[in-house]
Amino acid sequence: MQAMYDKVVILTGAGISAESGLGTFRDAQGLWAQHRIEDVATPAGFARNPDLVQAFYNARRAQAALAQPNAAHLALAQLQSSFPGEVILVTQNVDALHEAAGSVSVLHMHGTLAGALCASCNHRWPAPPELSSNSLCPQCHSTAARPDVVWFGEIPYHMDRILSDLETCDLFVAIGTSGQVYPAAGFVDAATAAGAKTIELNLEPSATHSRFDDARFGRASAIVPAWVAELLDERNRD
Repeated sequence: MQAMYDKVVILTGAGISAESGLGTFRDAQGLWAQHRIEDVATPAGFARNPDLVQAFYNARRAQAALAQPNAAHLALAQLQSSFPGEVILVTQNVDALHEAAGSVSVLHMHGTLAGALCASCNHRWPAPPELSSNSLCPQCHSTAARPDVVWFGEIPYHMDRILSDLETCDLFVAIGTSGQVYPAAGFVDAATAAGAKTIELNLEPSATHSRFDDARFGRASAIVPAWVAELLDERNRD
């Protein structure tokens, strides 16, 4: 592995949290398998049946509250604290496992289960364990509370910051991502255009694996700590 990286941008997807018990929407079992994405993860689905959507995210919130960070989350937190350059951590995940592992300034491009959002006035506040169609916004007092997560068809958060970081990084790493959801699936192209080295760490090849310079496959809890140890060792020997 080439050393001398000064700015690393890391994108994590559902694959990094799978070993902590949080499934992806492509899993054959779990919460996502019980519902159509159009019904529980789109603005139209929320407008059509808010009670169903709130119940789904209440269940996800409860599930996430019980999850613990795994070795991959812990390794990335170690990298952030030990790497002599800059490490930007971007996640598509709505859980708080990166923060629980010790990572800081995580860019949650798809929002978080821990947040609530008013669909009427855009006020944000910490979500209670359960939201319902009767939950009031503390700002405007309307019954328009929803999970502060980005649904399909909505614009992800922090995009200006993320694209700026991709344009100035010299290493981009995608971990546990499917490569099927844009704009995140295009981050490798933005990093490549900026001249950065690109690496995919995944259980199996993603839909965009051919666009990466390098790839390593296996369980996140094994390959991520190994890669972090290698990167830190290479940098410390410079």
